[in-house]
Amino acid sequence: MNDTNRLSFDVLEKLSRQFGPSFYLLDSQCFEQNYRELKSAFSSRYPHFNIAYSYTTNYLPRLCQLVNQWGGYAEVVSEMELALALRCGVPAKRVIWNGPVKQAERMEALLLQGGTVHVDSAAELRTLCAIADAHPDRTLQIGLRCNFDVGDGVTSRFGFDTQSEEFSWALSVIGKRPKNLHLSSLHCHFAKRSAKYWPARVRGMLLLADRAAAELGYLPERIDLGGGMYGRMADSLKVQFSEEIPDYEVYAEIAANAFAAHFANTPNPPELLVEPGSALVGDVMKYVSRVSGIKHVRGKAFATLTGSQKNISMTGVNPPLEVFCAAEDGTVYDELDMVGYTCIESDVLYRRYSGPLSAGNFVVF
Repeated sequence: MNDTNRLSFDVLEKLSRQFGPSFYLLDSQCFEQNYRELKSAFSSRYPHFNIAYSYTTNYLPRLCQLVNQWGGYAEVVSEMELALALRCGVPAKRVIWNGPVKQAERMEALLLQGGTVHVDSAAELRTLCAIADAHPDRTLQIGLRCNFDVGDGVTSRFGFDTQSEEFSWALSVIGKRPKNLHLSSLHCHFAKRSAKYWPARVRGMLLLADRAAAELGYLPERIDLGGGMYGRMADSLKVQFSEEIPDYEVYAEIAANAFAAHFANTPNPPELLVEPGSALVGDVMKYVSRVSGIKHVRGKAFATLTGSQKNISMTGVNPPLEVFCAAEDGTVYDELDMVGYTCIESDVLYRRYSGPLSAGNFVVF
């Protein structure tokens, strides 16, 4: 649907007859708005900017096709996601393959088509060297996934420790193979979304870019800051977090301004990438579920829905919701739990709902 804000009971009833009592709705206009706002926030400060959409977050083909249509990159972490990107028409040169497990044959195929593989380990780099040896007349585009401390209290398992001998070795290996291994990208990813960790992320990557340029004699074409961003969310959701939720402008102020200053006198400055997932699609999908029945157990009210918490994958918070009724009636409940159809005790979609509700109503999360 292009406008899921025009929902009504009658519209949901009609859709339910076609798709069943629980289903998803995609608002592609909302997705485009998020994409445009994020891109504008960064590119207005640093024009050499692009988005590498995280397929893992939501790889509905329609979303992947839209990103490709708008000139973004496909950031994939599996053979399935790689195959999907190519089937959606994404040119191999705009495919970035991340992740700790990659099959040699598929890496080889992507590299020979002009795609980029981000190297996660020394063992993987050795595999890439073997692929390069098998194609001495080709230049393969690779990236290095960088791991360093940004003060978030997390020791990430991904990429090269940039303070280690292994990282120095990786740069030297690439430097000794200038004709068939090209470092086109430096990449990092830190999962915590708070903007307070972004200055350290940005400083770390700019220092690594300078180091790579000094050791290799050229600057990588792309510096990829990964994901770990908040997106737009309803106020009812924001208040459930213990920290302030930044908007796109806050991240751009930190990262894009620093890149603009750092590369102000660079003739061909690198492209700055970010890899948003839920920061783009967090408010784009709606999940519709019907109230199957309402019961009371030891003074507690439970509404059993035709869907499950597993369908919305939100734990520890109450997602924004809207209830659609056939008529303006129904019992008013206080602190009712909306629960799923499974036999999992923790299958709760919404806790402590207060308001009118009846069997047959639709709940849109």
